[in-house]
Amino acid sequence: MYSKTNTCVLQGLSGYIVEVEADLSRGLPLFNIVGLPDTSIKESKERVRTAIKNSGYVFPLSRITINLAPAVLKKEGSQLDLAIAVGILKAMEIIKEFDNHKHTAFIGELTLEGIVNKIEGALPMIISLREMGIKNVVLPYGNRDECSLINDINVFPVKSLKDTVEFLNNEKAIVPYKKKREELFHNEDEFDEDFSDIKGQEGLKRALEVAAAGAHNILIIGPPGSGKTMAAKRLPGILPKLSFDEAIEVTKIYSVAGLLKDNSLLMKRPFRAPHHTASPVSLIGGGRIPKPGEISLAHHGVLFLDELPEFHKNVLEVLRQPMEDGVVTISRANATLTYPAQFMLIGAMNLCPCGHYGDPYHPCNCSQISIDRYLNRISSPLLDRIDIHVEVLPVKYKDLIGKGKEESSLIIRERVNIARERQVKRYKDERIYSNSMLSPKNIKKYCLLDKKAEDIIKEAFKKFKFSARSYNKILKVSRTIADLDGKEFIEDNHILEAIQYRNLEQKYWR
Repeated sequence: MYSKTNTCVLQGLSGYIVEVEADLSRGLPLFNIVGLPDTSIKESKERVRTAIKNSGYVFPLSRITINLAPAVLKKEGSQLDLAIAVGILKAMEIIKEFDNHKHTAFIGELTLEGIVNKIEGALPMIISLREMGIKNVVLPYGNRDECSLINDINVFPVKSLKDTVEFLNNEKAIVPYKKKREELFHNEDEFDEDFSDIKGQEGLKRALEVAAAGAHNILIIGPPGSGKTMAAKRLPGILPKLSFDEAIEVTKIYSVAGLLKDNSLLMKRPFRAPHHTASPVSLIGGGRIPKPGEISLAHHGVLFLDELPEFHKNVLEVLRQPMEDGVVTISRANATLTYPAQFMLIGAMNLCPCGHYGDPYHPCNCSQISIDRYLNRISSPLLDRIDIHVEVLPVKYKDLIGKGKEESSLIIRERVNIARERQVKRYKDERIYSNSMLSPKNIKKYCLLDKKAEDIIKEAFKKFKFSARSYNKILKVSRTIADLDGKEFIEDNHILEAIQYRNLEQKYWR
């Protein structure tokens, strides 16, 4: 007796169809799974055997062979349990009516009781299965919300193995689960932190607005208590809303990482703030079974590194390639996985170990050697990749107690949205969505300077000895400032403001 069912395994964010072949033959009772299964799949023998018995069916006293094809692909994950159980029950002819195996897949982990547990990575599996021609997917009831918004595929949520058998035998009706997109777009504008809470620090707020408008990386330098962390935490409130496609990408990553709390689409831009004791693996991703790291969890959002020099230097250096490419590639002996990592980096730091170097109100007790050693924890190549550098001083008393009304995040976001819309329209044929993504070729095409601005950048390049990367960063930032100003050409005031955001490197690191 023979049967065939489909399921799915993940490698990174890409899913692959696995054909589960079940063969029951005469001989001593034996249960074998072949086809490069990992430990969790090998253990599924006991879960499947007990789940079938506890669901009210007789487990066959036969020689059972389960083949996971293609045999050359390593399979990982407990989501194959349901497909294996269905395959055995179909070979036993307990499931009689189901014959649409070519266009149907089964994913789900079984408990000993026969309950179908929710799994990690269901959303990228569903998307991959749809792209490979699968029309129907039977999956755990707990994963129904995250998978219900994918078009052109029917999602059938089941709670138990018994429900699955009755559904396949047409004894129980289960309709495809669909959720309207409109149901997701609620409370996405609600943020606990608002820019109106920040007193003074107009220069910092302006720099963050420019960063948000062009998706630029930003480094905030200043003494303790000057509002660096407070301002950084409010940046997501002025970023544009996630588009539906962006929300799907972010949700896929969180699904694979097992971080979906309510099993529905993530509609807010991520804000990740790892501690400075984080390891390179936690930041980049990896492990025995490679999982996304903090930079991928911050995809289409913000990665905030507070106390930047306190991070180990080797941890910071691994950021350099993802900051340029927008992806991170994890190579292991048995696989090479790629995760997206298009994030905005916000770094916050003091200028010395005690924190008061440059503070007009508190003396610094650090020697020049310790100050230089502290600053040199941030390498020049990393500084080069951060578009905006801004220095802040402690808030003045009159600003702190002032009764004037500060701009809210909603007002700033409106200006940011207008600037982003200009960029999307300008780059519609380039697959570019923000000024920070401009390549050197595109910079020459789209960062057009008037004569006065061209003379200014020429003199600044000679005076400050900018690198080629710094020069390009200045042009990208000035393009964003011009977009906020509603100008087609980059003018002298735009280029001057952009140069101002690069002079701290000359002041403190050279």
